[in-house]
Amino acid sequence: MKYLLIITMNPTVFETLSEADREAVFAGHDALIKELNETGEMVGFAALADPSATKTVRVRDGVPAVTDGPYVEAKEFLAGYYMVDCESTERAVELAAKIPDATFNAIEVRPLMEPGGLEM
Repeated sequence: MKYLLIITMNPTVFETLSEADREAVFAGHDALIKELNETGEMVGFAALADPSATKTVRVRDGVPAVTDGPYVEAKEFLAGYYMVDCESTERAVELAAKIPDATFNAIEVRPLMEPGGLEM
């Protein structure tokens, strides 16, 4: 079953980390990517740019309106994700706990629905 491991970032928290802590976060991502590639559980991953680069698009009455910034204004924002294919929710949670950001922010584990419908 496929899961999205969603990394939520609070920039205030990240800014308080030392340079060594930040380097440990990046090294932790490298280690997790290596593990997921070796186990065959990696489907994909991405780190997202700063929310200040975001555009939000709404179409009303056929007319697109574009605004700067994320859809939801909050301190926390979507910073990136891993998509994994593993055998159970427990394994997905185990992998989420290995994401270095989990030590100071939150990781959401969400199953992906199959293309055919609501069944997961």
